[in-house]
Amino acid sequence: MGLNTAKVTALALLSALAIGCSDSNDSSISGNTGTLSLSLTDAPVDSLLSVFITFTGVSLQAAGGERTDVVFPEPKTFDMLTLQNGESATLLDDVVLPAGRYAWMRLDLSEAEGALYVRDNVGGQYPLSIPSGAQTGLKLVSGFTILANGQSDFTIDFDLRKSVTLTGSASSPGDYILRPTLRLVDNAEAGAIGGQVSTAVTPGVCANPQIFGGVVYIFEGANVSVDDYDADSAGALVAAPVTDADGDGTFNFLAAFLPVGDYTVAYTCEVDNLGVDESLVFTTPVNITVSAGASATVTL
Repeated sequence: MGLNTAKVTALALLSALAIGCSDSNDSSISGNTGTLSLSLTDAPVDSLLSVFITFTGVSLQAAGGERTDVVFPEPKTFDMLTLQNGESATLLDDVVLPAGRYAWMRLDLSEAEGALYVRDNVGGQYPLSIPSGAQTGLKLVSGFTILANGQSDFTIDFDLRKSVTLTGSASSPGDYILRPTLRLVDNAEAGAIGGQVSTAVTPGVCANPQIFGGVVYIFEGANVSVDDYDADSAGALVAAPVTDADGDGTFNFLAAFLPVGDYTVAYTCEVDNLGVDESLVFTTPVNITVSAGASATVTL
């Protein structure tokens, strides 16, 4: 069968947003306004089933000095690990803002007990700690632009595979800590890579492909030396789970929200443990190019 394309979805905000601006000498960036939509997406984490994060709002700092605080009437909670295979969830939907250049945005987090937690793949539930998260939120310092009299659509890739670490050891585990690696993607300048893993995902290669079908790693640039995620290297830009979504024995993947450019793609059926430097076995890497608004297809 061909590519099992995952539909990009958005969970619409059901209530209005309350918007307020901090004091500043500048009343706006320009005389025009534009609208901003902001979505969330994520990558798989082999050892976790769920990562729940609760947001209370978004703050946006204009390059000219004015800050806009978007405060949610009710906190918004997302299981970030459901946002894979091209799935996304809407955090902001057509919010009107002064047009122009912005220096950074911050995702504000709930301080309520139980607002941040994980569930591992054996059923345990544990708190998720974000150092200084209550005070500083999750900040993206890459600049962005709100188009005058236009629509600006961005997606934030959390990539918890890079960001979550477990302290302690296997015999004496400690705490789950989130040190976020966030990537802001302009949807108008992004594409996708999808396809099949041909014969690699079979019993005996993946012990139980119905539960864990392996992962496709997407590295920026052509002819990149593939490696795991660990504490000492950034690793892949994106990791996409391989699944038999239709139950027909065909294993597919989709890595969405990729900036245009060249990539190296490889598959592994081995578990990548959080923050540990490992020598994973990959298939032969394949080079592929992503174009804006298109999905490039590859068979591994």
